[in-house]
Amino acid sequence: MKTLPSFLSGHGTRLYYLLLFLLVTFTAAPVQVQAQVVNQDSLFIRENYIKLEKMVPMRDGKKLFTSIYIPKDKSKKYPIMLDRTPYGVAPYGEEAYRKTLGPSMLFAREGFIFVYQDVRGKFMSEGDFVAVRPYIPNKKKSQVDESSDTYDTIEWLLKNVKPNNGRVGSWGISAPGFYTTATLIDAHPALKAASPQAPVTDWFMGDDRHHNGAFFLMGTFAFLSSFGQLRPEPTTEWPRGFTQYGTPDAYKFYLGIGPIKNINEKILHGENPLWNQMMEHGTYDAYWKARTPVPHLKNVKPAVLTVGGWFDQEDLYGPLKTYAGIEKQSAKTSNKLVMGPWIHGSWSRGEGAYLGDIRFGANTSEFYREQIEFPFFMHYLKGAADPQLPEAYIFETGTNQWKKYDAWPPKESQEKNLYLHAGGKLSFEPPKAQQQAFDEYVSDPAKPVPFTSEIRTLRGSDFMYEDQRFAATRPDVLVYETDVLAEDVTISGNVLADLFVSTTGTDADFVVKLIDVYPDDAPNNSPRPNTKMGGFQLMVRGEVMRAKFRNSFSEPEAMVPNQVTEVKFDMQDAAHTFRKGHKIMVQVQSSWFPLVDRNPQKFVNIYEAQESDFQKAAHRVFFSESHPSHVKLRVVE
Repeated sequence: MKTLPSFLSGHGTRLYYLLLFLLVTFTAAPVQVQAQVVNQDSLFIRENYIKLEKMVPMRDGKKLFTSIYIPKDKSKKYPIMLDRTPYGVAPYGEEAYRKTLGPSMLFAREGFIFVYQDVRGKFMSEGDFVAVRPYIPNKKKSQVDESSDTYDTIEWLLKNVKPNNGRVGSWGISAPGFYTTATLIDAHPALKAASPQAPVTDWFMGDDRHHNGAFFLMGTFAFLSSFGQLRPEPTTEWPRGFTQYGTPDAYKFYLGIGPIKNINEKILHGENPLWNQMMEHGTYDAYWKARTPVPHLKNVKPAVLTVGGWFDQEDLYGPLKTYAGIEKQSAKTSNKLVMGPWIHGSWSRGEGAYLGDIRFGANTSEFYREQIEFPFFMHYLKGAADPQLPEAYIFETGTNQWKKYDAWPPKESQEKNLYLHAGGKLSFEPPKAQQQAFDEYVSDPAKPVPFTSEIRTLRGSDFMYEDQRFAATRPDVLVYETDVLAEDVTISGNVLADLFVSTTGTDADFVVKLIDVYPDDAPNNSPRPNTKMGGFQLMVRGEVMRAKFRNSFSEPEAMVPNQVTEVKFDMQDAAHTFRKGHKIMVQVQSSWFPLVDRNPQKFVNIYEAQESDFQKAAHRVFFSESHPSHVKLRVVE
């Protein structure tokens, strides 16, 4: 693996590729202008900050490597901004400076003490690394978790890093977002404000590694081939990840591997501990349950600003469930939610004016950084004016408007079912047919439905906003569509799929996509030249469900062949307006490859499945009065 640029390597390879994409794609200014801005920021930091590197002691005697940037102007006291990360705090060395500081350069130019820390067991910190380390309630003196490590770090910083004003804020994106959430649990009294951003929250239910029990193969293998390796000793270097794909086509590569067990047999050879843990815990067992912080978000004292993106390819689940968990269990907390039209972490860099072919009519990322994030921390850490942020600051795609709500989901939204009908019809009217009515398709694991039309080896984010017409033409994808809308239809809140299905097999995956279909005469206003937007199919929300988990994620059950069965699952939240003149579409399929691993369509432990276990199966989706398959939306009238 090539050495990461120093101003990116502190967040690891995932954020490296994200930020590289943002620099190239999201900014209209020439690359030379961007380089000039980075150089100006870098020069400002060197001229106005000193850097220290310290080994900060924890209560069990282990020491964590900590990089500290302190304003040279000692005439005033500064609050501390803390970012704990498993991705490294590079560049290492007191003479090597980061190119940017804080959530944005607004903070660096205002003046804060910035602290970046390698979490326990990663890079230069002592101890053993545990991914999404479980919280330990009622800890004994020598017991540690991420909450206690944060507490001990803050205590040391207050005593040893001057001149601080006694107030601390924490923030982080993705895995650092998980560590930010951990700062809220048994929080240090000096922690006044925290912002978990796209926080990893539950690796089985909806973040990164699995969605509704279905394994997210492509992203997990690429990431864990590096991140999941053992660290024999402290290091400043990332371990080398897998690159020998032998083809630019991930679909071909992963299909050629065969059953998922072959990844260990052919590539990893059982030497990647974190990958092994994925393979050993195929149900929602104690391993997974211990790793979500949500049940412990009680009596939260700091103010919280949770941030996520509607097009986040990794952690859409995390911010929504973190916000909801605090709201439910810690009602007195100042608890705010921000959801914008962003991919993973893109609110932190660039303009945020568009994604792929979709324009948002404003520089949404800049707005967030300047009008939401910076004022939030300024108020709680420096005593600036209260920015009067709403409970939920939500960007509504379709109309391209920021909406302010006093609750999420909005109190004015009402549940409404969008029903599947015969003939590929979709309507808010329930089916009235008394006899069994259904559509049928054959799902073949040897020819799975691709998740994208692109030829690529890394997952990327484009599939979240890519035109879905490539899938709609396949015979193993069912398509349902409303009439042309006579008026706008606005949804704000949870999307839930409720299917009545049968299969000739004993297990199956069901993928449901909620899609906005543009008119045939839609203007060609894509940022990408020569793109035809007429008939464009924008995926507003897409999600997968492994049917064996339909009743319990801990105790899977086989499907009974040819028996009508209800399969209901969470598709996460959305805020979107289907405009007048558009159509609403629902697509149903049973593979999404290689984003999601293939289901053998036989009730087995998929992580141990043999090639002979994979079989074709015929799936039926029913839409009669007694079996009304539908998507439940929250509609704002």
